[in-house]
Amino acid sequence: MKLWGGRFTKEENELVNHFNASISFDQRFYRQDIRGSIAHVTMLAKQKILTDEEKAQIVEGLERILSDVENGLLSIDPAAEDIHSFVEATLIDRIGDVGKKLHTGRSRNDQVALDMKLYVRDEIGELDLLVKELLQAILKIMEENLTTYMPGFTHLQKAQPVTIAHHFGAYFEMFLRDRSRLFDIRKRMNTCPLGAGALAGTTYPLDREYTAALLDFDCATRNSMDSVSDRDYLIELASAMATVMMHLSRFSEEIILWNSNEYQFVELDDAYSTGSSIMPQKKNPDIAELVRGKTGRVYGALTSILTTMKGIPLAYNKDMQEDKEMIFDAIDTTKGCLGLFTGMISTMKFHKDIMKKSAVKGFTNATDAADYLVNHGIPFRDAHGIVGRLVLYCLDKGISLDDMSLEEYKAISPVFEKDIYDAISLKTCVDKRTTLGAPGPSVMEQVIKSYQKMLTEN
Repeated sequence: MKLWGGRFTKEENELVNHFNASISFDQRFYRQDIRGSIAHVTMLAKQKILTDEEKAQIVEGLERILSDVENGLLSIDPAAEDIHSFVEATLIDRIGDVGKKLHTGRSRNDQVALDMKLYVRDEIGELDLLVKELLQAILKIMEENLTTYMPGFTHLQKAQPVTIAHHFGAYFEMFLRDRSRLFDIRKRMNTCPLGAGALAGTTYPLDREYTAALLDFDCATRNSMDSVSDRDYLIELASAMATVMMHLSRFSEEIILWNSNEYQFVELDDAYSTGSSIMPQKKNPDIAELVRGKTGRVYGALTSILTTMKGIPLAYNKDMQEDKEMIFDAIDTTKGCLGLFTGMISTMKFHKDIMKKSAVKGFTNATDAADYLVNHGIPFRDAHGIVGRLVLYCLDKGISLDDMSLEEYKAISPVFEKDIYDAISLKTCVDKRTTLGAPGPSVMEQVIKSYQKMLTEN
């Protein structure tokens, strides 16, 4: 059954019908479509547009359809044009002509706008929960590694010593911002389009604010044309998911590097790795690589919906049907990547001795050696040059700053004394950095407490 056709004199071309239909993908709306219809008829009865008896029949019929679909007693007909026509046709088939009153005072335009908002709102909640679970996994690693030393990098070159807690804290901040973006999108999109009609409202005395309240919206939309043509919230969500994926991809890139034979900083659990069909020694970081690869897929959804919307005049146009598949795929992809990534890092083992040794051998304490000289009256620019010569000397000898004898130090600058060894130890280098945001354990403990509080409260 189609919801239109009175002014047509012949059947739709079969290819056109297939091209136009959306049931193959919008059937995932069935819960939201039925929930919206129940709210709609409840409002119609309140406004005396339907009788209480008609409302009761329709609501009972809709609830039975929902139950039968979820229990596998009713299959969604792939020949239906869309989920809206399937639900309405099934309702009419089951309860008769009273079911034909379901669509009073609404259009498919505001109906699909409502379904999409309800669906996206639910999915934002699930995305937020997955990001929170990832944050909890990151925080646990931070709590356990306040004094686990590793090299910090700039330009992928070893720079200064940090800790695992500090390095992972950077990602905590990224994903914390991702949660805030999801929160903002949900708040901004939480207005109800139902009752906007096709684009110009309706002559029926609807109570749109009542409908909005029934569906847990903050209020009804204020312009009926915008109500049915707004897809800003999908663009915002696609952008937020692209940013989540970008953060996951950066993190994955580091884990791939750290898992390599050259780094050996981490070992991935067998459950999150795969082997080679020809090389028996291989243990590949496929999950991290796939997360990195699927990031482009989510970027594609953002580009696609921006491109789709850029030339559409008011109000509704069929182009907008193209919003669904790309957003559905981006949501599914992001959710899958978040869940797998959380499992991967939660089971990952750190080779702490190798990480510490890498920090020492990488001259990450060179800046602290320069600071030592400055604290003994040497101008920083001169200190910088002295330590540069120390590093050249070490490179020539194949040793680290920690391996140099005091005599070797003094040969380059007589200012050095025995306390240089304590000054350039990784513990000192990290511990004395106590400004907010630095890796020192004392300040990191404060930051971790604030993170714990954030996750407990929200």
